[in-house]
Amino acid sequence: MTKTTPPVICLDGPSGVGKGTICLAVAKKLGWHILDSGSLYRITALQVSRDFPDQPVDSLDTAKLAEIAKNLNVTYEENNGELAILLDGEDITQQIRNEQIGAKASQIAAIPEVREALLARQRAFLVAPGLVADGRDMGTVVFPQAVLKIYLTATPQERAQRRYKQLKEKGIDANLSALVEELRLRDDRDMNRKTAPLKPASDAIIIDTSSLNIEQVTNKVMQLVSQRVV
Repeated sequence: MTKTTPPVICLDGPSGVGKGTICLAVAKKLGWHILDSGSLYRITALQVSRDFPDQPVDSLDTAKLAEIAKNLNVTYEENNGELAILLDGEDITQQIRNEQIGAKASQIAAIPEVREALLARQRAFLVAPGLVADGRDMGTVVFPQAVLKIYLTATPQERAQRRYKQLKEKGIDANLSALVEELRLRDDRDMNRKTAPLKPASDAIIIDTSSLNIEQVTNKVMQLVSQRVV
């Protein structure tokens, strides 16, 4: 990293581990920009679902999928302490969080052409004073020069329980055992894909959040930030 390049902190890890919440908390404390990289795949999945409502991902032309990803107009805003995701000015935060879009996003994320289309877009979020980026390959692929790389993890059971609680609080019916199985399948798909598989960067610091709350994880991350960045 050159002296003129703003710093970036990467928080990677599997689905449901709390990356987004921690990322927003850290970015707010630092006054930095935020990138929810996983949302870009979900936004692509949403747009694909809108454009091709009755067609499975594996039946679509990869060049067309890459073109959709390339032309997404995405912005992030804080809304009452939570991250709001806008597509062409429309708040789609809740629309992209359902399980069907999540499953389709995981499929789309395994397509090299789509990942290439989104790679430059993700890196463009790195502007002064700095960026906190969460995802699955932020430290390994997108920002290998990051000053701090953290890999958050937790058991599938704990992650499913957190997701179950979130859905119930929103009045959405959910099945805990189904959520556990879905997370296991998604982990397997993400960890074993040929392109940018989910894994800690070689220089990442691993934090198991299974028995920690949000405040405790945030404090651990901020301690590392104080040692490495500011």
